[in-house]
Amino acid sequence: MRYLILMLALFASAARAEDARTFNPADYPPGVQKALRYANEECTSQDGGDVSFAPDTVRRIDLTGDGRDDYIVDFGETKCGDRETTYCGTGGCVIKILATLPDGNLREVFDGYVLRYKIMAPPMKRGAARTVRFDLHGSFCGGFGPQACVKQKTITATPFAFKQP
Repeated sequence: MRYLILMLALFASAARAEDARTFNPADYPPGVQKALRYANEECTSQDGGDVSFAPDTVRRIDLTGDGRDDYIVDFGETKCGDRETTYCGTGGCVIKILATLPDGNLREVFDGYVLRYKIMAPPMKRGAARTVRFDLHGSFCGGFGPQACVKQKTITATPFAFKQP
């Protein structure tokens, strides 16, 4: 019994060590690395110091339904030196969505501030694009600040942006 407990403890600590692995931009394709450079450029322009990314800064998921990985780069937990709000404000945090094209290159299809986002359940039709629900600053719905503003967008390789009325 003692050996079983020891083995479980070792397994749990190994899992925590895996979770604690550091973020490495080189683990991603050049298009994602270019999106990540935004954080460095923004931090440098504010004399902020070194950029540190959260382990889950980049999310890899097929959004367009073509079987290729697309990417969501979420700067919500990214830090510029000791500053925690360089990439966030009252309108949310910067996210970038990159779609993988048939030739393997990436195209940035969204770049904006989002309070929250949620990838909706996959469509029943095989190969259909995914829809993302965006919670935005109230001004994108004709309101202001904390007023609810929800927009949904089916993700394709076509760039889009949310406009304030």
